[in-house]
Amino acid sequence: MDEQPHPRYPRHPASASTTGGGDSSDGSASDSGTGSTEAVSTGHNTAERDTASGDGIAFPDFLSAARATLARLHADSGLQLWMITRVVGDEQLVLLTHGHRGPLNAAPGQARAWQSSLCQAMVAGGGPSIAPNTAQVGAYAQAADGPRAGVHAYAGAPLRGVRGELLGTVRGVDGRAQPPALQHLHPQLHLSARLLATVLVLELQAHQQQRRTERAQIAAGVDALTDLANRRVWDQSLTREEARCQRYGQPACVVVLDLDGLKQVNDTRGHAAGDALLRACARQLREHARAGDLIARLGGDEFAVLLIACDERGGRAELARLRAGLAAAGIAASAGLGVRRSGGDLAAAWHEADAAMYRSKHAGRAGRSDLS
Repeated sequence: MDEQPHPRYPRHPASASTTGGGDSSDGSASDSGTGSTEAVSTGHNTAERDTASGDGIAFPDFLSAARATLARLHADSGLQLWMITRVVGDEQLVLLTHGHRGPLNAAPGQARAWQSSLCQAMVAGGGPSIAPNTAQVGAYAQAADGPRAGVHAYAGAPLRGVRGELLGTVRGVDGRAQPPALQHLHPQLHLSARLLATVLVLELQAHQQQRRTERAQIAAGVDALTDLANRRVWDQSLTREEARCQRYGQPACVVVLDLDGLKQVNDTRGHAAGDALLRACARQLREHARAGDLIARLGGDEFAVLLIACDERGGRAELARLRAGLAAAGIAASAGLGVRRSGGDLAAAWHEADAAMYRSKHAGRAGRSDLS
């Protein structure tokens, strides 16, 4: 007997892919910053009507393009839930979802372990992009978000940058095993992933240029003594970067440094010597910080560095570099590292870094971070 096509997916995917562009006319693809869980009709007519209304019109941003793409994949595949995820360090962060939450109860902002995920196994070559029955694929059967979590069908493709670096994934899941005809989704899925990755990369590049423009405007908020950003610019920059972290699932860290012995220098050698020490500290921070990171003098003897697109491992490495630069210049300082974590924000990371710096200072371990 001939194999019957999936009732929700046509035998020839080209006919469905021709209507895959465009946005819905009811405003459902408007930008909300972090995305939202949406339940949609799985019928072809609804998806085709929605996408046709925006035929030929460019999407305003990545999230709008991603919403329309997930809606198309959801309608064409019949899988319960589709999502866009970002890979941040050891976590897979859900950026956007479309469909019913399904067995994973997934929602934007949710983070799961990357190493034990279906997507990690797929990216590593341990399993195919399309698995109508995850229990029949060894690597998928053992995944933490596989059959043991109630996921019995999976489709996924990586989002990669221009140099091949992994940015995230497009993935669909279902609590029911699917017929083999689901395999026909493969070309559409991988083309969708590649197009979305292109939009994401271009938008991230645009935001990088925007950061450069913001840095050029810092001249109005420069600390007169050190030529670093002042507290007002720091507060504004933290707010802007937090919005970007929420939108794209990017990591970030904060380093807080406090000079040791500035008061003693002022008292014994005069304020001119103290000012010279502050300027020397600022110079070392500029020389050893990464290009694009924000360095600010928050007041008195306290400095801070905002590490853009930097996870905890990278933050520790940057803190070590800053400490080494200060030590080589004979500048004693206590320092702490804070990490923007899932469910948290940069304000919490700043508080964490500040508390770590004070623990270091009180313990007499100048320049060492304490994350315990």
